[in-house]
Amino acid sequence: MKRTYVITGAGSGMGRATAIELAADPNNHLLLVGRTLRSLEETLNLCAHSSQHHTAALDVREAKAWQTAISESFDASTNLCGVFANAGVGGENHYGPDDQWSEIISINLTGTYTTIMELLPWLQKSQDTFKHIVITSSCLARFGVPNYTAYCTAKTGLLGLTRSMALQFAADRILVNAICPGWVETEMAKASIQRLADRTGQLYEQAFGEQMGYVPLQRISQPAEIARMVKFLFSNEQTSMTGQGIDINNGSVML
Repeated sequence: MKRTYVITGAGSGMGRATAIELAADPNNHLLLVGRTLRSLEETLNLCAHSSQHHTAALDVREAKAWQTAISESFDASTNLCGVFANAGVGGENHYGPDDQWSEIISINLTGTYTTIMELLPWLQKSQDTFKHIVITSSCLARFGVPNYTAYCTAKTGLLGLTRSMALQFAADRILVNAICPGWVETEMAKASIQRLADRTGQLYEQAFGEQMGYVPLQRISQPAEIARMVKFLFSNEQTSMTGQGIDINNGSVML
């Protein structure tokens, strides 16, 4: 029987890398979710066995959009084994008329909650003994960064969501864990470093080097590294981890 996995934020970065990683198994069926259909189609074209996967361009905060996507992509034989709730936005926010607080909080936190709750009935009826939810938090859930109040708050909130859902869904054998990446070589990360460079009058390379200087291993992670961690969490090679925030950030956080 094919195993179905849902990946949000699948149009780029860690979501795209995870889609490519999971698609290598011909028994996996993927629902790739993101904001723009073009990006999702680019991801789909990079996936093995592309004809057996589906895409859905939607706002992860919208329950009705989820219900439509599910009805179009799932059927009675669907065996949903895992959800990678990865969609999110970054950037600074500044108090005032143009404050991005609400947008950043709602996409990162409410969008993740809505994603999981709309897919929960399908996880509950899965025939697998253990099912999995992996949530993308951030190392910024572990420490603060000036002008990133909304992002830090949202990503910290996701760790609370992870713990609460791990307890709530334990009886259904749904394991809920979060990953807390540091710098990963994605378009979002590049945009953040460029903003730092612009503010300080540096070249991009200078700002990048400065940021890597704060990282013990002095390197940036690749999306494929994160994808392999998600694949491991989905694999049932371990069935004892739930409610955890997993730090995968080159030593930026050591607990």
